[in-house]
Amino acid sequence: MSTIDPAPQGIFYFDVVSPWACLMDHALRRNPLPVPLERRPVLFAGLLNAFGHKGPAEIERKRRFTYELCTWTAQEQGIPFVMPAVHPFNPLRYLRLIIALGSTPAVVSAVFDQLYTTGCDPDGPEAWRSLLERLGVAEGTLALDAPEVKARLKDDTARAAADGVFGVPTITVGERLFWGLDALPMLRACLRGDPRLESPAMRAVAEVRVGASRLQPAGKPAAAS
Repeated sequence: MSTIDPAPQGIFYFDVVSPWACLMDHALRRNPLPVPLERRPVLFAGLLNAFGHKGPAEIERKRRFTYELCTWTAQEQGIPFVMPAVHPFNPLRYLRLIIALGSTPAVVSAVFDQLYTTGCDPDGPEAWRSLLERLGVAEGTLALDAPEVKARLKDDTARAAADGVFGVPTITVGERLFWGLDALPMLRACLRGDPRLESPAMRAVAEVRVGASRLQPAGKPAAAS
């Protein structure tokens, strides 16, 4: 039996600090999913803390490679893309801005375009002013520090972690989770009812047992190689 409801709805979890989330947004602009999709901002750092992960930018060689691979992928797909002058940056005000403006596709895309096509410093005042101009929003009309806006981001991040969303970008449909840009073809296949998603090999995945762990019980040395 499929885990996708007859009339499914998706949730797109993202943080604007993720360049992969930007590329996912572009992919969805070009070829929207055939189901309603809610954009739901979350704080990537909160997910990392919840699962005890390091972010890609916290490992220097991985940080550089991630930027190169994102840029290469964008060039391969004909997507306008330039890494910000400063990365990682603090995404809080951008996430709160998206929430305050209703988390609409147009607002989300405008934020990504400002951050990942201009080469700006996201922490600088010029990037923020340019974004507000792009959105046609006056600074004084925003309530980014409103308790409900801050609570929404905090609560959505906590709920995402509780539901097993461990990274961004992630799209969930029903009980299935699809993490990363490269999972998008699998998601589209799932929505088409592709039988490979219910094949014996796919069902067997749920029965794979953990054999070894790098985290050893207290007092037990790791096995010699």
